[in-house]
Amino acid sequence: MLLLTSWSLLETRGASVRLDDGNRVAFDLKDYAHVDHGYAATIHKSQGVTVDRAHVLATPGMDRHGTYVALSRHRDGVAFHYGRDDFTDQRQLARVLSRDRAKDMAGDYAAPSDQDRARAFAERREIRFPELAREIAAKVRDKAKGMFDGFRPKAVRETSISDVKAQAEPAIGGKPDQAGAIERYARAAADIGRMRAKDLPVLPHQESALRKAGEALDANRPHAARDLASALRRDPSLIEQAAGGNTGGAVRAMAEEQRVRLDPEARAGRFVEAWKAMQRDRAALERAGDRPGAERMRGNMAKVAGAIGRDPQLESALRRRAPELELKLENDRAIGDALAKSLGPDRERDRGLSR
Repeated sequence: MLLLTSWSLLETRGASVRLDDGNRVAFDLKDYAHVDHGYAATIHKSQGVTVDRAHVLATPGMDRHGTYVALSRHRDGVAFHYGRDDFTDQRQLARVLSRDRAKDMAGDYAAPSDQDRARAFAERREIRFPELAREIAAKVRDKAKGMFDGFRPKAVRETSISDVKAQAEPAIGGKPDQAGAIERYARAAADIGRMRAKDLPVLPHQESALRKAGEALDANRPHAARDLASALRRDPSLIEQAAGGNTGGAVRAMAEEQRVRLDPEARAGRFVEAWKAMQRDRAALERAGDRPGAERMRGNMAKVAGAIGRDPQLESALRRRAPELELKLENDRAIGDALAKSLGPDRERDRGLSR
């Protein structure tokens, strides 16, 4: 296959193309008009962008973080390219694209003769020099000597079974007890809910209790606190149950939230359900003559639609469910834009522009 390496317009009626083999071809644009400019962007520039099809060219400066961004910009397909002048084989390519590199600052790079800055760079990256290691070891040894000066162990009294139960850590296999963490999280959520119901400010110790309970949950399983928070929002009756020690329902709801979080089709199904509920609520507000409430609901729906682009998997799944959302998608329109357009104009903004 011959690739176009350059082309130029002859006035406005034709084009001249130089091929890879050096030959030139000229043609009239009225006979072949399907020629347009293509655009390339760096990985940093393309963050947050979603396109139908993407072409990625690997370079030696890439790492696992940039590779993930580059290979997740597409909606329909992606093609990956690399050159033999940069990578001798696919093993070298895989090694470069899977490496993990710390973020560097401009001040990290010094001239080879600048030993002090090189040493500072190494220390920031925890690259220990032999003399530094010996210095630290000496400090630890001296501190340990003084730490136990005059230490006299006390006699150990007999411990009853009740004492063991009272003092035992709520852990199984070294991990925090999930049921206890769920109960503490629910109690903190209930306290915060009561304060907000009375229009009172949430106290710092209540926020701290919720945060610590969430950290204990995440230590048991990643994203467990997120799943529990989502479960409690969907079914507030679980708060009082779990706060009272009955955590079975919360555990089952957390498992369901985890399943939905990991399954794009399940997330899409839940999105369709929530979107239709918001449509019904907005219609009810409009029938009741509550224009401000209806506009607030419209604003919330617009924010929800705008956030779809940050989840390419959800966006792809929702495109297949467009009929359920009563949308007729154009090929180049994002599902979030189509949903936002279906909401109609922002009346509050229109009134502000007309003044």
